Amino acid sequence: MIPARARARAVVRARGAGTLSGIAVVRRIVAIGGRGVRMRTRLPDGRAFRSGQEILSLEGPLRSILAIERTLLNVMGRLSGVATATADMVRRVRGTRARVRDTRKTTPGLRLLEKAAVLHGGGTPHRRGLDDAFLCKDNHLAHVPAPNLGRVIERGVRAARRRGPLAFVMVEVDSARQFEQLLALPRGTVDVVLLDNMAPATLRRLVRQRDRRAPWLRLEASGGVTPRSIGRIARTGVDFISCGAITHSAPQVDFGLDIG
Repeated sequence: MIPARARARAVVRARGAGTLSGIAVVRRIVAIGGRGVRMRTRLPDGRAFRSGQEILSLEGPLRSILAIERTLLNVMGRLSGVATATADMVRRVRGTRARVRDTRKTTPGLRLLEKAAVLHGGGTPHRRGLDDAFLCKDNHLAHVPAPNLGRVIERGVRAARRRGPLAFVMVEVDSARQFEQLLALPRGTVDVVLLDNMAPATLRRLVRQRDRRAPWLRLEASGGVTPRSIGRIARTGVDFISCGAITHSAPQVDFGLDIG
């Protein structure tokens, strides 16, 4: 249907407001699949856009433009959805010390791209995988009596650090007794304590304990974080709030490509 020599100009516009992510990926898509296509951008990654705003334009062989159209729109829509969801959460914790973090609940094959989108939305990426940080979860401690927690953690952290550098050491607790054990550890053993599915009142109490006994320790709240609850959680004084929803449940941002 498309003559080989046909050339065109196409414009990509937003069909809703949001925060942009995916421009760098789109450049690669054009370079790989858009033979002879020139791309011009109007906005960089991380910039807010309004409905109807022009995001980028493409010029070149019409066949090449049509070959990359759907991949370009899908990827940019997905990543901008993550950036937009993140930016909304970041806005809701403004004025507090809390920073919004993602989780590893990402789309298979897109983890690094979605973590970049979290950055574009103003968030703070968490660990990349199982290899770059030490995260001791509740299932790792299911067989450990609370009085032995500190000793087991110290031994595990020493073993992990012998295998290579760690971005951070984090331990999840689900009881005040476990938290007490971690507060007693030497400075530098644990960097962050993960407080999972705890009520704001409990979080405030643990923040006060931390401030008195181990002010260097960072606290991260997680579990069931929503746009409605994140503000209350942030005002407890925690340092981080991790939210899987900004990746696994981010709505797709709608972009349209129109041939001029």
